[in-house]
Amino acid sequence: MHLQERINAFVKLGHFLSQFSNEAIEMKDDIEHNALFFDGFRHQLKLAEEHNGWFTKENITFALKGWVESLTEDNLKKWLKPYSIAIESPKRVAIIMAGNIPLVGFHDFLSVLISGHHVLVKQSSNDKQLLPYLTKYLEHIEPRFKGAIHFTEDKVEDFQAVIATGSNNTARYFEYYFKGKPTIIRNNRNSIAVLSGEETEADLKNLSEDIFRYYGLGCRNVSKIYVPTGYKFDAFFEAMYHWHPIVNKAKYANNYDYNKAVYLMSEFDMLENGFFMIKEDESLSSPIATLFYEYYNDKEHLKQILDSQKQNIQCIVAKDFTKTEIPFGQTQKPQLWDYADDVDSIEFLLGI
Repeated sequence: MHLQERINAFVKLGHFLSQFSNEAIEMKDDIEHNALFFDGFRHQLKLAEEHNGWFTKENITFALKGWVESLTEDNLKKWLKPYSIAIESPKRVAIIMAGNIPLVGFHDFLSVLISGHHVLVKQSSNDKQLLPYLTKYLEHIEPRFKGAIHFTEDKVEDFQAVIATGSNNTARYFEYYFKGKPTIIRNNRNSIAVLSGEETEADLKNLSEDIFRYYGLGCRNVSKIYVPTGYKFDAFFEAMYHWHPIVNKAKYANNYDYNKAVYLMSEFDMLENGFFMIKEDESLSSPIATLFYEYYNDKEHLKQILDSQKQNIQCIVAKDFTKTEIPFGQTQKPQLWDYADDVDSIEFLLGI
């Protein structure tokens, strides 16, 4: 199968997903194999929402919309243009997926197949409804994918390379278990934002998307902000407030109540507005419903601090702070070429 044929298959998959990427699901007439797969995938969406309380319809739809926008021929070709893709002897690449946000492992899945390799997928129990069904659709669109895609719930065996995502503890286990194999191993990372105090209301509202989308569970979610000494949080809290319905979600509310009780009993200083807390803390990783903050006096000194922490930081959200910054509101809209941990997975796959 040529690269263009693989691209064509994923473009068609994007067309199929476009029916489910808005609040109102709408069946289209020009989608291949739609009569066979449309109702089934709608059912899988319902199962995913029932299985994982964090996977609300809104968040699943948001994730699907992101993939619809990525899986266009123009985007796929732009992504792959820098590479010379000509795999003559496909390897079997194991992917161990996280389950914190819907279809979080899809980029690795896409990367392995688009490069010409075969894939062995071990899913998280938190996110196992959607990808197997989409795989069936992909195999109908392009039958030559049959035999190149396998799923397992058992021990991962018979593979030549690994892409594994997990916590810091599981990453150490992965490093030991998969030693001797080509690997990409990802562990805990967090995203941060640097505020200057001159942000507009629109900037701060966009930042709220980086904080609250997926309940803050993704590595691209902002879990900590750096603010100039003397920063007043009034405008910040105002810009966050339109997210207040989030507290009506039981799992979020339970975390909010629990963490608030812990802070109060421990007599920690924090600010809160009924659904969200901010706490001064040096850590990068904050609990659900909480955002850590830290003051800074000098931007250049802050850059040095963040550079020393770069192995723990996924994204830096800011305005005119650093060359690699991400604009407010864009962390959960990565492009295909925005690689997790800045590790080029296509380059890795072409080298195994």
